[in-house]
Amino acid sequence: MRARDIPNLISVVRILLVGPVVWLLLTQRFVPAVTVFVIAGLSDALDGYLAKRNGWQSRLGSIIDPLADKLLMVGAYLALGWLALLPIWLVAVVIARDLIIVGGAVFYHLRIARVEMAPTLISKANTLVQILLVLVVMIAQIHPLPDALLETLMGIVAATTAASGLTYIWTWARRARAEVETRR
Repeated sequence: MRARDIPNLISVVRILLVGPVVWLLLTQRFVPAVTVFVIAGLSDALDGYLAKRNGWQSRLGSIIDPLADKLLMVGAYLALGWLALLPIWLVAVVIARDLIIVGGAVFYHLRIARVEMAPTLISKANTLVQILLVLVVMIAQIHPLPDALLETLMGIVAATTAASGLTYIWTWARRARAEVETRR
């Protein structure tokens, strides 16, 4: 293993943390769930920092880093939905967006051209509020928080998730159309 592989290794560890986070949530062990979730989040920041600071970005990293994020978020949202701590409609919106992004990327890659992943500003904001909502919901099981805070965060997550999904659809449709036109 080379030093430049460290960010990818950290992403793999984050993927491996998905199971424990989901299990801890489903068994309603919220203090350790928050701890492992925060460790996963810090590992995401660390691998990104190392990759950018040292020029260790790679095609593999551009795939497994967002995959690790998606798996962690989907797992957490499914578990919190199963426990009825998040409304099913919101879980469905979050998962539908991710399925649209992944499905669109696979289709684009197979039918149009190589995919270069580049998260949009709204996507980054969406990821931030999705993470914040998961943390707040978990913390609310340890220490009660105002319902208005949870409801407001759920509304923001719903709005940014929809906006992000629509932005990806619009962006990739434009890119696909432009690529097809240049081939003519």
